[in-house]
Amino acid sequence: MSALDLLSWLLLILGAGFCVVGSLGLLRLPDFYARTHAASVTDTLGASLVLAGLMIQGGVSLVSAKLGLIVIFIFITSPTAAHALARAAFAFGYRAEVDSEESDAVSG
Repeated sequence: MSALDLLSWLLLILGAGFCVVGSLGLLRLPDFYARTHAASVTDTLGASLVLAGLMIQGGVSLVSAKLGLIVIFIFITSPTAAHALARAAFAFGYRAEVDSEESDAVSG
């Protein structure tokens, strides 16, 4: 096994791990905004790592160029979609849950 194969597998496994952590965040976090944040951050990083691993597997080819364009597309669209989703929820009156201890400390 070459060093490129090892690096590729490392990136694939790390990307899959970030996606799993993001899905656990969707289950465990308390409110909509925290879940949206966890999903968007881990989705962007996890998918990018998986695609980077696939680019290494593909070598210098048209496939790798297409995967690179997909990475750029994900880096632009995923945070934008999460932001739009959070703004829409806020506009419709959905507020974040705040612990009473935190709100007491902030208010004085």
